[in-house]
Amino acid sequence: MLPGSHRAAGLVDDEALVRAMLQVEVAWARVLGTSLSLGDWVPSLDPVEVEAAGNPVLPLVSALRARVSDPVHTGLTSQDVLDSALMLLARGVVERVSADLGRVADALAGLAEEHRSSVMAGRTLTQYAVPITFGLKAARWLVGVLDALEELEVVSRNLPVQCGGAAGTLSRAASVVDPVAAASAFAGHLGLVWPGMPWHTYRAPVTRVGDALVRVCDALGVMAADLLTLGRPEIGEVSEGAVAGRGGSSTMPHKRNPVLSVLVNSAALQTPQLGAQLHLCAARAVDERPDGAWHAEWPALRSLLELAVVAASQAAELVEGLEVHADVMARRAAGVAGELLAERGGGTDPASYLGAAESFVDEVLKRWRDDR
Repeated sequence: MLPGSHRAAGLVDDEALVRAMLQVEVAWARVLGTSLSLGDWVPSLDPVEVEAAGNPVLPLVSALRARVSDPVHTGLTSQDVLDSALMLLARGVVERVSADLGRVADALAGLAEEHRSSVMAGRTLTQYAVPITFGLKAARWLVGVLDALEELEVVSRNLPVQCGGAAGTLSRAASVVDPVAAASAFAGHLGLVWPGMPWHTYRAPVTRVGDALVRVCDALGVMAADLLTLGRPEIGEVSEGAVAGRGGSSTMPHKRNPVLSVLVNSAALQTPQLGAQLHLCAARAVDERPDGAWHAEWPALRSLLELAVVAASQAAELVEGLEVHADVMARRAAGVAGELLAERGGGTDPASYLGAAESFVDEVLKRWRDDR
């Protein structure tokens, strides 16, 4: 069980996927001239039937045809339904992640403003470097989050419907409807984009989603890793907000583990490999419909969607409750002033050697305000 999976409940689980596939079938039925009314009905798919079909679409269509007498699925293929359904799931995930990243950005902007003059030791290659401010560090994290939000916005506007039929020609659909007009209408019913032709073996729509979510977790991972370092008891410059029941140990009663930082860091360590899996599948999408690469794509994409949702939600809670110990930072900086000011040739006041730190904070905060 993924720690925090409840944060993604209803977005990417099996029932959510079945609901999305039903939404696709209903939209296509409208294109064919039929209005289906299914209410809250969601069939329970037999895993044995899913295995026998090689994907979950045939069992879904069989259940749907047993329930309604109107034509359904005519002219589509399994990949049309599953790809389109996954794009619907991706849309919901992008919306949720963007909302939580907005919370992260707002909290980081507040930290950058509040601590623009809070002097701390800068560290490079794990060693003391020159003085910085915690506000500058927060502003750096904020830039990564704002960049990730921009990428998600682009992705959200370009999620495509899949509509190609058996081998990407819409030959069966052409016997009952104008295929190109039908594909465009299909996209409209689902709130997706018709890209002009099917993309059965052109998987950039999937890798674009994956890349954007990996970028999200990259940005959050840098922040989480920094907080884990700064929160070590021998450093003690930050700490996660205390929440009853969180961070305990099964054997050591004194511990208050930084659980949210650990889990966000964990997501950042997992998602790049999932993104790479999507690219590997894309590079092996052969013939007119792939023989396994497509099938290997679904679990990687769904895992990536879930991890991104969970990590963004955890990161928002983490930053909103973060405790910054500026007094500890200041004492440490003063105590190692000789090392921090060695570049300048010496001195005793780290605050006198901050360069353009506050100007950089101002620039990032201006971008944050403009993007809101």
